[in-house]
Amino acid sequence: MTKRVALVTGGNGGIGTEICKYLATSGHTVVSTCVDAERENVRDWQQQLAEQGVQVDWVECDVADFDSCAAMAETVLARHGQVDVVVNAAGITRDGFLHKMARHNWESVIATNLNGAFNVTRQFIEGMRERAYGRVINISSVNGQSGQFGQTNYSATKAGLHGFSMALAKEGARKGITANTVSPGYVDTAMTAAMPDEVRNQIVSQIPAGRMARPDEIARVVDFLAAEASAYINGANIPVNGAQFTSF
Repeated sequence: MTKRVALVTGGNGGIGTEICKYLATSGHTVVSTCVDAERENVRDWQQQLAEQGVQVDWVECDVADFDSCAAMAETVLARHGQVDVVVNAAGITRDGFLHKMARHNWESVIATNLNGAFNVTRQFIEGMRERAYGRVINISSVNGQSGQFGQTNYSATKAGLHGFSMALAKEGARKGITANTVSPGYVDTAMTAAMPDEVRNQIVSQIPAGRMARPDEIARVVDFLAAEASAYINGANIPVNGAQFTSF
């Protein structure tokens, strides 16, 4: 059987890298998106993965721009064929209290985190329906479940992603398509490592597990949902947060 093709937006990030590695190791042909390959040193990133025995292709794409996503889809189709798995992992933050938030900081987070999931998934969903197979996995956040001070924009997008998953799950279920959400808590990446020690320690003190997640712990769940055998898991939100937030 031809290898399944998986597209991971923002795959060169801390969590995205581990997702790419897991999917490649489980037999997928993996393609990552980036906004600016030179600025993001994507060729070096690709080479580092290759030295670990992991082959990942990449294509430039601004997920906030529909036309850019359409061009990306054409490139991926020409190189690798139809995409079977879409992982919407690209995201940004522009934190600030709502009463002080600039309009552009609201709109840019909505455009990337939420509109981006539509802009990317829209390119591939028709092909998935035609082939009666597809996996869409949206990377949300614990802050989309619980809310967070200074993140009305980010929390709104991450909550919206699961609404997107649930609705798409209903639309695609009879066509062999699943749509699920993974909601990480705080993850030990370069971004969180750059936090001041007192901020980082305060965050960890609120996590019952006593630590942040490792990126591979998020990737493992994504790989599980991407598997052909996970066909009956649809519309779910899987939290990976060390019991920081629980709900019934």
